[in-house]
Amino acid sequence: MCHKASVPGKIILLGEHAVVYGRPALAVPVTQVHADVQVSNSAREGIWFDAPDVDLHAELKTLPSDHPLAAVVHNLFFILRIDPFPSLNIRIDSTIPVASGLGSGAAVSVALIRALSAYTGHSLSDEQVNDLAFEIEKLHHGTPSGIDNTVITYARPIYFVKGQPSESFKVGEPFFIIIGDTGIIAPTKESVGDVRKLWLEDKDKWEKVFGRIGEIVSRARFMIERGKTKELGGLMDQNHALLQEMTVSSPELDKLVEAARKAGALGAKLSGGGRGGNMIALAEPATTEIVAKALTESGAKRAIITKVE
Repeated sequence: MCHKASVPGKIILLGEHAVVYGRPALAVPVTQVHADVQVSNSAREGIWFDAPDVDLHAELKTLPSDHPLAAVVHNLFFILRIDPFPSLNIRIDSTIPVASGLGSGAAVSVALIRALSAYTGHSLSDEQVNDLAFEIEKLHHGTPSGIDNTVITYARPIYFVKGQPSESFKVGEPFFIIIGDTGIIAPTKESVGDVRKLWLEDKDKWEKVFGRIGEIVSRARFMIERGKTKELGGLMDQNHALLQEMTVSSPELDKLVEAARKAGALGAKLSGGGRGGNMIALAEPATTEIVAKALTESGAKRAIITKVE
């Protein structure tokens, strides 16, 4: 018996970091990258993980209890009241770069929850999957917004405010985003922690900055829903400037943002935790390849063109 699950990656269009402080963010799925999980019977005793992309080959009992993969199994089987645990082989393959802002951790969690629940014959709603994945995100990020697991679970564009039901929104006219990967691994937990220190030192100042980001996000949703996607470029540029002020950009990210703009992008910004990982650029269909080439020539390890619709 074998059960599989595949889920997309995600990018945050606008609103990262401020989303932790109650402001809205926009995020969309990226189907060009995905996490795949396959669960099958094992002849060996125990639950065995095989995740070649991160060089992990281990049995469940050898992993610490706070390891995200172990936590998925223990939490899910506790909720489903499965005891004793079955003997399983769990194969994890992912084309989503780790710690790059594309939601690799959340994607693996969501895919694993879906594959395991299907294997055990329990059908979980998207809401249940999302809630479980959010608990695992806390192990990855400390104080996550919940945006990664939500976009990946529902696989559609999301307007997200922490602690509120997420809203999917319509894209009035499809548009193209180019994702430029710096190749620098940058754990979100660190940049989120540093922004928190800044906020604790001067709450009035940073609440104003977060408020400006929230306004940018609300305007962007309005433009996207009405198909006025060209207006999105300027809003992305404004958001990036505020993220720079927040100290979460980096010379590598700024270099790629500038290269994209010079190549004809309508706007560009970092995406996700920052300090490395990815940046994104908005481009018209005729210039997507030009912008992608400019990014790789400026040091991006890869450039992914994705259509948002």
